[in-house]
Amino acid sequence: MCRFLAYRGEPIFLDELVCAPAHSLVHQSLHATEAKTGTNGDGFGIGWYGERKEPGIYREVRPAWSDENLRSLCEQVRSGLFFAHVRASTGTSTTRANCHPFAHGRYLFMHNGQIGGYARIKRRIEAMIPDELYDRRQGTTDSEAIFLVALANGLAEEPVKAMARTLKQIRGLMEEAGIEEALRFTAAFTDGENLWAYRWACDAKPPTLYFREEKGNLLVVSEPIDDKTKGWREVPKGCSLVARAGGNVAVHCLNEAMAQLAA
Repeated sequence: MCRFLAYRGEPIFLDELVCAPAHSLVHQSLHATEAKTGTNGDGFGIGWYGERKEPGIYREVRPAWSDENLRSLCEQVRSGLFFAHVRASTGTSTTRANCHPFAHGRYLFMHNGQIGGYARIKRRIEAMIPDELYDRRQGTTDSEAIFLVALANGLAEEPVKAMARTLKQIRGLMEEAGIEEALRFTAAFTDGENLWAYRWACDAKPPTLYFREEKGNLLVVSEPIDDKTKGWREVPKGCSLVARAGGNVAVHCLNEAMAQLAA
């Protein structure tokens, strides 16, 4: 499983969160404490918004702890909305195209989890991606496939409903194929202004996800980057975190959204 971090607030240098804290994301790439594996060394990526509408992206296959370019970039890049991710592969190859975050136009997406038995239904999932989006598929991961299917389902317009539909569809394919392994999913999505995060699993055992608000600044993480007593709140299982620009952070029930689709 992977570890990630998403920030939205006053512009800061990326290294303040990605590198500097005692349990920073770079530290978690080698010493994660709440993940299935302690090491997340199968590449990393950062995506940030600056003065242009579309985000900048830097992804690399080297472990985050050993890449001096990552530290240098994070010390120089300042942003009010950025994603960072360290990867632990669940079976697909370690290539740049398979590192998170994934971008499509102004959108960014990153994921922690896996589709159980993915190899058995990969072709069927990819068949759900329309041609105009499939042309943008660069890698082979289940994460990128989920992102593109969700975009086809209206992720840009209704991020909670579209993701609920996507997870329900994929779970249906798994059941048809007789796959007993779990679909586990925590993820973050942004359009450059608003931020959504998701925590769901078909077996009620989703990867960890926390958030903290301080003076209008929002930080979403796979695991706290400092002392757990410093205002961290766990995103409830089966829920989505919704942070719209100019509004309060809200928690929406992803399970409820999925149930409404079945009605």
